Amino acid sequence: MTDPNKPSLLLGFRQFITRGNVIDLAVAVVVGAAFTSIVNSVVNGVINPLVGAFGTKDLAGYSSCLKGPCVLNDKGEVISGIRILWGSVLSASLTFLITAAVVYFLMVVPMSRYLARQAGKRGQVEAEEKVAEEVEEITLLRDIRDALVAPRVGSGN
Repeated sequence: MTDPNKPSLLLGFRQFITRGNVIDLAVAVVVGAAFTSIVNSVVNGVINPLVGAFGTKDLAGYSSCLKGPCVLNDKGEVISGIRILWGSVLSASLTFLITAAVVYFLMVVPMSRYLARQAGKRGQVEAEEKVAEEVEEITLLRDIRDALVAPRVGSGN
């Protein structure tokens, strides 16, 4: 038996999917995937050639042999030895650092400044509203005081 007070899973899923933050997240993932290709192009087109000036043209070409001499066949597969491809780890790390730096400096910092400005404007508006409320309150208190004092002044005491 189903409980009529319990919402259905399908209804809950629909509400989850139609939330604004889920849609924002989906857009962020799509933009991030497109941005990854730009960063990969920078790493492959700029960083790797700069590193190539000092060694191999591709960071993935840097490796070390952990056990014995590494013997490779014509296809580049290891026949003997244990090959550690630390160059590919370095390349992935550089890609991550570049991506993180670009996201931080081009997205996080400007958005933080924008939100701080908006909060400052909002705080200024709230302060102005508070001052206006205080002025209204003071005016009301003066009117009450004058109304209480007026009968005494009129009675001649």
